[in-house]
Amino acid sequence: MTAGALHRLIREARAEPAGPAEPPERCELCGEQVPEDHRHLLDTEAQTVLCVCRPCTLLFGRETEAEEGRYRLVPGRRVRLEPVPTDRLGIPVGLAFFVPQPDGSVLAHYPSPAGAARWEVDPQAWRTACELRPELRTMRAGVEALLVNTVRGQSQHWIVPLADCLRMVAVVRQEWRGLSGGSRIWPAIEQFFGELTEQR
Repeated sequence: MTAGALHRLIREARAEPAGPAEPPERCELCGEQVPEDHRHLLDTEAQTVLCVCRPCTLLFGRETEAEEGRYRLVPGRRVRLEPVPTDRLGIPVGLAFFVPQPDGSVLAHYPSPAGAARWEVDPQAWRTACELRPELRTMRAGVEALLVNTVRGQSQHWIVPLADCLRMVAVVRQEWRGLSGGSRIWPAIEQFFGELTEQR
């Protein structure tokens, strides 16, 4: 995802108006201008998420489990879950996301001022979580994630597009101040989660 795309994601999460000098966002494959509600593709070789126009979505995105090739369409669904017991998944903080991989492993990430830290989840711990919340088995590898926020008494557990997780990481990087995050970070995170809506 380009710097311009990350800036847009930050702006959306904070409900900021676009600046007058900001150029229109363009498809990162063909260069055509894209609408605000455009889709995203995962570039599996570069491990980046690309903003794409509708024609490129149709060309490169196939919403099937068996899809192969370099580009994979990032789904648009968001599903709020009952609390997922994540204490056994090795989360050192209350804000994290978990991305199943095509090889069956699961990578956990938590945002920080320097980006997202990452580690591999214990396979048995993930299987246990899936037994308690079977919806987790429906996530598409590499492009959907379990997003969790238990900071400050919150209980937010969502299946979301990978792009939503990158947007949250961008917000943390934008708002974090000092060693503890400062006064702006937690209201920004609460706003981010408050604006998530179910979409199936």
